[in-house]
Amino acid sequence: MIKRREFIRALHAGLALGLVSKPSLAAWLQPETHVRMQDELAYHTIQSISFRAIRMQYPRFVGKNARLDVHGFGPRLDACVLTTDKGAAGWASLRGGRNDAQRLVPELVGKKLSDVFNLAVGISDDRYLPFDMALHDLAGVVLNKPVYALLGRDTPYTTKYYSGMIYFDDLEPAHAPGGIDKVLNECRYDYEYGYRQFKLKIGRGNRWMSQKEGLARDIEVTKAVAKAFPDCEILVDGNNGFTVDEFIAYLKGIGDTPLFWIEEPFHETVADYRKLRDWMRAANVSSLLAEGEADPDPALLDTLMQQKLMDVHITDIEGLGFTNWRKLMPSLIRYGVQASPHAWGSLLKSFYTAHLAGGLGNTVTIEGVTSTSDDVDLSGYQIKEGRLIPPNAPGFGLTLLT
Repeated sequence: MIKRREFIRALHAGLALGLVSKPSLAAWLQPETHVRMQDELAYHTIQSISFRAIRMQYPRFVGKNARLDVHGFGPRLDACVLTTDKGAAGWASLRGGRNDAQRLVPELVGKKLSDVFNLAVGISDDRYLPFDMALHDLAGVVLNKPVYALLGRDTPYTTKYYSGMIYFDDLEPAHAPGGIDKVLNECRYDYEYGYRQFKLKIGRGNRWMSQKEGLARDIEVTKAVAKAFPDCEILVDGNNGFTVDEFIAYLKGIGDTPLFWIEEPFHETVADYRKLRDWMRAANVSSLLAEGEADPDPALLDTLMQQKLMDVHITDIEGLGFTNWRKLMPSLIRYGVQASPHAWGSLLKSFYTAHLAGGLGNTVTIEGVTSTSDDVDLSGYQIKEGRLIPPNAPGFGLTLLT
């Protein structure tokens, strides 16, 4: 599989989607307005860059998926703060490690903000990807606009918001597994929190149970959650833990239980996705097929989309980068493919996605990573009727508390 660095190179070469559209100014951003706002960015010079750790805490222990062992109680993230000579400050989590970012500090400090960030595009060079989110935040702060408004929407598009917190917690703790009731209790917590979509991890038979027992448990969990929460939509994520035949057996096992989407059930190939899509059509299963998170191969994804074998593109919001997602979205629209950038691990990534979706639309749902933090004020974002609503505050609307 091709790695994200090659994916980004291919994106710029036009390979990833056959023909990548050139970025265009947002509808409200007329040439004279663009010049004036770029001049405002040019008034600011990056004076300093500092780094800090941000702790995000999940409300519960998160267990295994089809490939990986337990995920724990939440990450410690590296973040950066960019401050200008006029006193404006923007911050965000880093893409990649702190060491890579620190090597870029001498190159960024002393530059005008307009030299490294363009309203119509985003960052001016992929070298600045570690600071992609922070530069978007800083531009929003300088211009007193939320990031979604920089992308063209005074009032953001909003979309569905799913809980991505439901792992194989029926298998935990190992000495006294909680069983399906534990999963149902977690869904009940998430329902009260405001979610109306649940993404269930499946593929227990890949590592943690026998294939037969794991398949039976996957089916049982899916049916139980759908029955207990009839007003909610179910998404499933196999983390490439099935063969195509095993996954079709799963679909047969859940019968008429509807699935909003199916995510990465097996290592993607055109032949296997054709077999799955053909079976789904014959069985009248209309679930969306979501691909592109695990080591995305741009040429293969392009083929899957051309052949209508993929409905949702889910490459990570930080892995690909906010700027590159902005470049990617028009081509997805031409393909008739929707977006839902992977956000697992960090609620901050969910919030960044809310601005991407808010400004550009074409986002079918957003991955939720329920968290609290003593380091960041997260209260500006609200869940209303199962949708994530970003705040009308400058930048990403997030304030550091320490």
